[in-house]
Amino acid sequence: MADYTGIAAAGAVANGGGKKTESSILSTARSRLNMAIAALSESREDEIDDLKFYAGSPDNHWQWPADVLATRGAVQGQTINARPCLTVNKLPQHVRQVTNDQRQNRPSGKVIPADDHADIEVAEIFNGMVRHIEYISDADVAYDTACENQVSYGEGYIRILTEYCDENTFDQDIKIGRVRNSFSVYMDPTIQDPTGADAKWCFVTEDITKADYERMYPDSAPITTLQTLGVGDQNLSQWLTEDTVRVADYYYLDYDRATLNLYPGNVTAFEGTPEDKQLKAIYGKPKRSRESDRVKIKYCKINGYEILEERDWAGKYIPVVRIVGNEFEVDGRLYVSGLVRNAKDAQRMYNYWVSQEAEMLALAPKAPFIGYGGQFEGYENQWKTANTQNWPYLEVNPDVTDGAGGMLPLPQRAQPPMASSGLLQAKAGASEDIKSSTGQYNASLGMGSNERSGKAILARQREGDVGTYHYGDNLARGVRHIVRQLVDLIPKIYDTQRVARIIGLDGETKMVKIDPSQQEPVKKIMQDDIVIDKIYNPNVGKYDVVVATGPGYATKRQEALEAMAQLLQGNPQLWAVAGDLFVKNMDWPGAQEMAKRFAKTIDPKLMEDGDKSPELQAAEQQMQAMGAELDQLHQMLNNVGKSIEAQDMQRKDFEAEIKAYQAETQRISAVQAGMTEQQIQDIAMGVVAAAMESQNLVNEMPSREQPEMMPEQPEMMPPQGMPQ
Repeated sequence: MADYTGIAAAGAVANGGGKKTESSILSTARSRLNMAIAALSESREDEIDDLKFYAGSPDNHWQWPADVLATRGAVQGQTINARPCLTVNKLPQHVRQVTNDQRQNRPSGKVIPADDHADIEVAEIFNGMVRHIEYISDADVAYDTACENQVSYGEGYIRILTEYCDENTFDQDIKIGRVRNSFSVYMDPTIQDPTGADAKWCFVTEDITKADYERMYPDSAPITTLQTLGVGDQNLSQWLTEDTVRVADYYYLDYDRATLNLYPGNVTAFEGTPEDKQLKAIYGKPKRSRESDRVKIKYCKINGYEILEERDWAGKYIPVVRIVGNEFEVDGRLYVSGLVRNAKDAQRMYNYWVSQEAEMLALAPKAPFIGYGGQFEGYENQWKTANTQNWPYLEVNPDVTDGAGGMLPLPQRAQPPMASSGLLQAKAGASEDIKSSTGQYNASLGMGSNERSGKAILARQREGDVGTYHYGDNLARGVRHIVRQLVDLIPKIYDTQRVARIIGLDGETKMVKIDPSQQEPVKKIMQDDIVIDKIYNPNVGKYDVVVATGPGYATKRQEALEAMAQLLQGNPQLWAVAGDLFVKNMDWPGAQEMAKRFAKTIDPKLMEDGDKSPELQAAEQQMQAMGAELDQLHQMLNNVGKSIEAQDMQRKDFEAEIKAYQAETQRISAVQAGMTEQQIQDIAMGVVAAAMESQNLVNEMPSREQPEMMPEQPEMMPPQGMPQ
């Protein structure tokens, strides 16, 4: 019976009962392991039997019950009378029908923004980083193994690990790990989430050789000491064997109880933290307070006696994800199963009827010979081995008569048993029972039926897929939880400025810059109003995950190629419009180069100029025309400016002439009193001549219309006696 005292002690410590010591951690770990073994043992016995039955073959006879197999084998070392025990295993085909469908339609998580601080571009960076992690981890192997275990016997597991990039750096990478043996995982049996997201603890055990153990942990206690100290301690009995040492990765939740304060603006902070002190200085007493358990994930590698490694796990979830098949809780005990469980009896019956049919047909050439006594006398050896050896001839005694002087008939072979129609029907019925118990019928298995059109066949296959849809749905839930953990881990592991690699849906890779210290989620580096680079901070904002199940990018591209082929076949004129796109989606060598050459034959109006759309090209042409018009206007303004300057100079010269005439008039007025009539007349004529010359100057001034110049007037000399 499991020992629960350690669990109670661990609960007291977790609730603030005191500081955990190494001995208390180990005691709690052993108690929890025993509890998990006790809770899962009954179900896992059935799971192991399912796995062996699924892996049954003619060589191991795992599909035959041991008691039945004992009665049909050799008797007293004689195999001559042994009955056949054939194994025609039809279950792998049914399991592969589900698992291979998952390989063709892999579930994939998609990161989406979850609050107003998150950014859609950062979400795409998350998606690219997740694809990169899956690529470097060979995550498809981990997913396929978990799916295989889930469908065959009921449960599979996937791990998330961190490891240093290389021996010369402190930068870490996140990896998705494969768990080949699901029975090495002992997860908290009180979980409610099918993926184990709410697990409080989990063990992942591993048996390593003693030599490797001493190399990896040279500072740990010697193995002989462990064996000595483990004598009499039943809790350590499962940790040591003769040649190996069992170590376990032990994850568990640790709680740190603290007071959470609420301040105006819905701002919270834990009591005693720098943020809380700052908020108290601003707002004073908090509006509300409550006790809160801050959860931390602890990691230990233990051997049952001592802690070999210990550290905090960066994420907020235990990094082990459960992929479950069928799950039942009966009388407080948990049972899980896969596709094989309900098909076992039908498979056994099929093996039995196939063996019975083979036995009856095999006895046909071994039917006994019937003859009269004395006919075989002297030839007993040949007749006894007539069914096992090919004698060239068989002899009988001819002197035996029927009493009336006639010769007795020769010995005759008895009529051999024939396979009855009931036996054949029973075998066919067992085969149908296997299909019904797995939820897969002829259409799902690719067998021909009455359907003839492709749409009808796909509809029947879809009906069969409904019977096993929950396996794919449970795997999708597990993948969603994995991606959710990766989104939680990426900002914590990539906590320094670095260049990260991301992978797009089409497999194209590129490098992005990560800076956890910047304030905004996306920082754009501009030059001449052009974005030349972007820096991302995945710590800003919250992100969630949705999962999509469907064909991969390569499959989608193949489907697009087939659809385009049908479209171009029905509309050949489209080659002149989209022929380059059709060739671009092909996979044969040289397709991309041919697509580029083909694009040169298409109307340039339909083609994109680099990254420029036709609308953008038209806008650029319009901008160029407007620029030319602006240059022309600028030249015209310069000409107008020069014309205005010339007019201003002429105006100033004209004003100077007027002032000169005014001065001359004043001088004349001063001497007018002593002049004769003839002198005054001569002066008047000089004024008229000067006025006429001034009018010519006005007409000579430039104007916008540029009138023709007046002919030059003869200079009028002042009359004699006029002052010069």
